[in-house]
Amino acid sequence: MSEAEGLPVVLLSGWPGSGKSTVGRTLASRLSAALVDQDTVTGPLVAVVADIVGVHDLDDVRLAGPTRDARYETVAAVAEENLRAGIPVVLVAPFSRERRDLHAWEALNRRLRAAGGSPLLVWLHLEPTAVVSRLQARGAARDLAKLADPGSFLARLDQGAPVGPHVVVNAERPAAEVVEEIVTLLSANPV
Repeated sequence: MSEAEGLPVVLLSGWPGSGKSTVGRTLASRLSAALVDQDTVTGPLVAVVADIVGVHDLDDVRLAGPTRDARYETVAAVAEENLRAGIPVVLVAPFSRERRDLHAWEALNRRLRAAGGSPLLVWLHLEPTAVVSRLQARGAARDLAKLADPGSFLARLDQGAPVGPHVVVNAERPAAEVVEEIVTLLSANPV
């Protein structure tokens, strides 16, 4: 990829349990890119807010409401700093608003391009029934509310693919295969 096209910025989006963090780590290593995982870069501060409001489910409006915009601002700002330093970036987050709202996606896309990046939104697709199995296997405290009533959780999942430009990758395969597909997509179609 030429400098005129910008540095790769891969945004990994998907449902809980789709493998965003696992794929992100491996992909960042393959691309010699900075890894900006939302849970890592915002987790400690979100935990403080969670303790204050007494809610630990990130999807609960009492926690998501006061933290969502700040969490995504942090992810975008860290990505911009890395791009300005000449470092490709892999972003890991649900990107729920950016997936559903074309204007939100376009604003983030412009921002990353202005910092020197060429964004590619990757939707890690996983069948809803596989989501519950993955959440059970990882055993994270943040998933307890989802697993308490899996039927309700699955009914609330936004099952639509992103509304803006994106690629869909089957996340039911091993992470190494998913990463190979993304690397091939980046090589074949510079963003």
